[in-house]
Amino acid sequence: MDNKTIYSRTLGFSLRRVLWDLISIVLVIALTALGFILGEKISEGGAIIGLIIGMIVGIVAAVLIARFISYTLKAGQIAMMTRGVTEGELPDDVIGEGKRTVKARFATVAAFFAITGAIKGIINQIGRGIAKLGQSIGGDAGGAVGGAVSSAMQTVIAYLCDCCLGWVFYRSGVNAAKAACEGAVLFFKHGKTFIKNMGRVFGMGLASFIVIGGIFGGISYLLLSGHEEFYAQVAAQFTEAAAAEGANALVKLLADPAAVPVVFAAIAGIVMWAILHSTFIRPFVLVGVLRNYMASGMNDVPTEESFAALDAKSPRFRKLHSQI
Repeated sequence: MDNKTIYSRTLGFSLRRVLWDLISIVLVIALTALGFILGEKISEGGAIIGLIIGMIVGIVAAVLIARFISYTLKAGQIAMMTRGVTEGELPDDVIGEGKRTVKARFATVAAFFAITGAIKGIINQIGRGIAKLGQSIGGDAGGAVGGAVSSAMQTVIAYLCDCCLGWVFYRSGVNAAKAACEGAVLFFKHGKTFIKNMGRVFGMGLASFIVIGGIFGGISYLLLSGHEEFYAQVAAQFTEAAAAEGANALVKLLADPAAVPVVFAAIAGIVMWAILHSTFIRPFVLVGVLRNYMASGMNDVPTEESFAALDAKSPRFRKLHSQI
């Protein structure tokens, strides 16, 4: 089963996720606007406070929705991608089987986030080691280079965290904590090979940002035009803050009524890019990365002896290893 077929068969997970993402965005916008309106009515100058409170409540609600989506849809998609890559076939009911596989591997949401949190912590610690190595070799300049490389690696690490989760699903016959440790070892042993083949990740990410972000940013600006009175009200809320010493650039920008729709349009473009890229572009790239990752592990399954090297390099790994 080739990558394109696996991608198309598992795309249903992505489409369901984008629907929930849109619901989350509408919820955040609605609660933020409600806070702004209520704050303005309750007290003079209270609009900005109400806006902030409404936004915080909306973000909290969106985070709770995101946790649910990660457990039921994102993990299910990775589980089915893994099956397609390793077994060369997928069931007819891909969505239902994906959800059943997640529940079979992780009985509770808490168990799922315990393992995924450990995976992210371990791989991020390994990535941060690059910056420390650079500084030890070249002093402050080396640290800056190492830090830059480490920052660039965050995109790669996000994919490898998903691959590690795929390995946990693949190794269904062993303890989830042990499988997560094996996945981390695979990254450590074969990380250089993975990184060398990640040029398309950055290339497709940049291209989609320019195209998707540019299109939706421009459309948003056109839709937002013609509401000068509202933008003047918004800018007035930031005028005093912008005049204060140490005010950041964004606050100063929002104090200008003409800049408000530009900022809003830019935010809308970035948000739409993030949603559409994660829905349609990233899963396609992930299938290819996952195939390489799984092939490296299937040909060289990590053993208990190989865990020792990471015990000394990552406290998070050592803690997870101790739970086996």
